[in-house]
Amino acid sequence: MHSEELIIRENGGRQEVLDPVRRRWVALTPEERVRQQTILMLHHQYGYPLELMQIEGAISVNGLRRRCDIVVYRDGKPYIIVECKQPEVPISQKVCDQACRYNSVLQVPYLLLTNGKQLAVIAIDYAAHALRSLPSLPCYGEKC
Repeated sequence: MHSEELIIRENGGRQEVLDPVRRRWVALTPEERVRQQTILMLHHQYGYPLELMQIEGAISVNGLRRRCDIVVYRDGKPYIIVECKQPEVPISQKVCDQACRYNSVLQVPYLLLTNGKQLAVIAIDYAAHALRSLPSLPCYGEKC
């Protein structure tokens, strides 16, 4: 799924991974592993700069505080919402609905849903009020 390896350490009997976006060590849970692998994929495979990613950014959805796993920005605006699940959680309509709720606030053109094994890329056509499945994300630059 990625071309670079995660940087993992033991700390006080638990595993931690170095998050290159937040520049700090975080607990290596199954969902965090998927998030970190996705960060590396977005950066190394698709060319998105780490500086344009926000991890666990807070938003308000229908008055409730929520956190997006990853939001990728382009031209100063939210561009991709990434929803990460642990590997045992299938990428389902429920996961898509969750990302769409976040998108009701952020209004991005692309959603990326992953559990580390499955990857779904969805383009949002606002004019037609439709979602369209894509084979892959658009690249940031000439990277792909």
